[in-house]
Amino acid sequence: MFYREAGQFKTTYHADSQIFSIYQDRVVMGVLLLVAFVVIPLVVSPYFFSAILTPFLIFSLAAIGLNILTGYAGQLSLGTAAFMAVGAFSAYNFMLRVPGMPILVAFILGGLCAALIGIVFGLPSLRIRGFYLAVTTLAMQFFVLWALIKVGWFTNYSSSGVITAQKVVILGYTFDTPGSRYLLTLAVVSVMALLAKNMVRTNLGRSWVAIRDMDIAAEVIGFRPLQTKLMAFAVSSFYCGVAGALFAFTYLGTVEPEAYSLELSFRILFMIIIGGVGSILGSFLGAAFIVLLPIVLNMLASYLSLPMAMASSLELMAFGALIIFFLIVEPHGLARLWQIAKEKLRLWPFPY
Repeated sequence: MFYREAGQFKTTYHADSQIFSIYQDRVVMGVLLLVAFVVIPLVVSPYFFSAILTPFLIFSLAAIGLNILTGYAGQLSLGTAAFMAVGAFSAYNFMLRVPGMPILVAFILGGLCAALIGIVFGLPSLRIRGFYLAVTTLAMQFFVLWALIKVGWFTNYSSSGVITAQKVVILGYTFDTPGSRYLLTLAVVSVMALLAKNMVRTNLGRSWVAIRDMDIAAEVIGFRPLQTKLMAFAVSSFYCGVAGALFAFTYLGTVEPEAYSLELSFRILFMIIIGGVGSILGSFLGAAFIVLLPIVLNMLASYLSLPMAMASSLELMAFGALIIFFLIVEPHGLARLWQIAKEKLRLWPFPY
């Protein structure tokens, strides 16, 4: 009754291959974008923009990048924060050393630099996989942070290692308020999420899935494992690099290596585990869950008059318990629960 496909006949190949082929999906997506671009900027406080919405969007973009690599291509990575750091520092140096560099072009170039690093560290994926590949990306995490700290050129020889990001100016307009930075982040994330949603439906996305499910069989039927895996590393790193640039310019306002720690890599990994591995929607759901959970726990601790140390411990315990829960009960995460709910709506009011 609420989510029926009956009667929605497709008469052309173009209509049948739409990203949102069901009418209800298009309506819901249009309403969500309308609320995000129009309603929220009118009713939300600056604190809500700075503390919740902007980091949620940035982490969603980083989670999409990791989901492309891990969820669709099956290549486990623990170096997401390192790719984000490469994108942030590359964008900063392009803005610093190239006069008149547009900020959006700097973001794209930062993502391309992260993609090049991803290709280099993705070369071992042809010979190793699983735990050993994760260790390789973990080594990249430590190597990138070490290079950013030890090589003064990256930080413009700052004595503290913490540098202020340049102002975000596009076509003469300065994005200097929390609301304007939220809208810029929302626009970038919306476009890149749409591109990712379309990309996983193409031949490239199908080749990633084939390599993930059974790489030997995929190679036998004509897929090239090295090119496919390297493309997954490149696209994933590009998304993470752009997310890192947004993290520095529209959220933190500073470019510092300590912001891209190993903890951030694990946090983004938790997002795709809880939200759903191999799902673009799951990246957003997982990011929303991880961003909102500490706030809810802090409010609960404040209501119960618990010490802050206990609240921090409670947050870590909740993360661990939820990861174990989703790995056992629903490995596909919140996205799978949403898919089940839609299937029930198709059959309502009949029993499932």
